[in-house]
Amino acid sequence: MKSKVGTVLLSGLVAGTLDIITPILIYAVILQKTTALKILQSIASGVFKQDAYSGDTKMAFYGLAFHFIIATIFALFYFKIYPYVSFLKNNTIISGVLYGIFVWIIMNLVVLPIVFPILPAKSLDFPLLLSILILIFCIGIPIAYITKKYYTYTSNR
Repeated sequence: MKSKVGTVLLSGLVAGTLDIITPILIYAVILQKTTALKILQSIASGVFKQDAYSGDTKMAFYGLAFHFIIATIFALFYFKIYPYVSFLKNNTIISGVLYGIFVWIIMNLVVLPIVFPILPAKSLDFPLLLSILILIFCIGIPIAYITKKYYTYTSNR
């Protein structure tokens, strides 16, 4: 990627795609605990509350759009802090793992409690660990890798 905007959009698109496909595969296809439509509607419910579950597929599209907006915001944040945090430049994998954990913390301990004041209690179990691993491998590492690639390219010019 040669442009800042292109890099942020690419990392948001890659991370957002991985981060929506993985839960759909795990929870809807493999475990059959929900459907892809319900996953997308649950994202839309952050804005539309119970109306998101009206059965209207339009809400799934809103959920998908919100999902990519959020992924791109996280990509932009990482891209912006990268030049100022030397640790991020030293090891892309560790930086990606830590950023994935950071994203999980922000989403689960800040954003979701604000949007949904009543949430089920969290306990250290397989679903919690799985949700963290999904964000590490689908958000943190791809964003770290794509961002590093941009900054390496521009510093070598």
